[in-house]
Amino acid sequence: MRAPQAERFSELFEQYDWAATKASIYAKTAADVERALASEKPNLEDFKALISPAAAPYLEQMAQKSQALTLKRFGRTLQLYAPLYLSNECQNICTYCGFSLDNPMRRRTLSGSEILMEATALKEMGYEHILLVTGEANKTVGIDYFERAFKALQPHFAQLSMEVQPLKQEEYERLLPLGLHAVLVYQETYHKEDYKKHHPKGRKSNFTYRLDTPDRLGRAGVHKMGLGVLIGLEDWRTDSFFTALHLDYLERKYWKSKYSISFPRLRPFSGGLDPKVPMNDRELVQLICAYRIYNEEVELSLSTRESEHFRNHVIKLGITSLSAGSKTNPGGYVVEPQSLEQFEISDERSPAEIVEMIEAQGYEAVWKDWDKAYSGLLSKV
Repeated sequence: MRAPQAERFSELFEQYDWAATKASIYAKTAADVERALASEKPNLEDFKALISPAAAPYLEQMAQKSQALTLKRFGRTLQLYAPLYLSNECQNICTYCGFSLDNPMRRRTLSGSEILMEATALKEMGYEHILLVTGEANKTVGIDYFERAFKALQPHFAQLSMEVQPLKQEEYERLLPLGLHAVLVYQETYHKEDYKKHHPKGRKSNFTYRLDTPDRLGRAGVHKMGLGVLIGLEDWRTDSFFTALHLDYLERKYWKSKYSISFPRLRPFSGGLDPKVPMNDRELVQLICAYRIYNEEVELSLSTRESEHFRNHVIKLGITSLSAGSKTNPGGYVVEPQSLEQFEISDERSPAEIVEMIEAQGYEAVWKDWDKAYSGLLSKV
């Protein structure tokens, strides 16, 4: 099954019904799973089978195939990155986030000198690739603030990515000459009614505007886009299908861009939110393997939300990038380490300890994007 052409993903999305899609996933059989595993070019129906309950007994086969495909495309490398939180100011109410407008906390936005202090700490850890993160506060941390931050940081890092509020196409275009490499915009959930329930106030409450953000990124020519959902808000299998549908659409329409998928599971914060649909570790392994079998090219990222034990054992099964030593509060590395975090991390090991773990398993840690590094080598030949 291939998605028909559409001008924007929201147009394609409206052709699908959540309940019918969910039912079709849960109706998949062992025969469907075996057919998906045997396919040389799995399609979206195969992906449904691989994320279905029927695939659970096939986890070992899925893991073996996922590992082989990852080695074939990415070799024994794992890219390392770190988030740099610039601000916790936010105009949105999000039921699952420590930065939510209704969460009583002291707000702060890093100044130019404080940004460089945090950057220096990350450089000393070895990082060449950092992810700039803020809450969504357009007046405080809007395009002018981002422009100043990029100008300050560009001389010091090989790659600068961002995870902030959705911007306009022309705003992304302003940041590209300043070193913008990748943009992560998670839909949180593709269930429209539940999305509204979890985002009752603020610009983020506009489901369709957020849904079409990757289209604006593609038209702007951004090198890489990151997709994902917040696992636990809704049925993770159905949300993951719509993420795969979104990826399929984007890869065909904006084929010059690269893509990554992340797997954030709900983590505690000040105020808390229990998952509506919990996902256990075996199910997360199943999902990681399903994405790799479905798409050999997509990068798969795992953050410090996950435990040491889990990250140690899953890196060979499809993951291509890891965060390490992460702080989820503005100034968390040196400026103000005790300020309130967006969420609690689980794996608290330092980058050096993560590198040691990676190398002990016969893999190599890569501190910047290999595509860009490889292009640089080619240009010198």
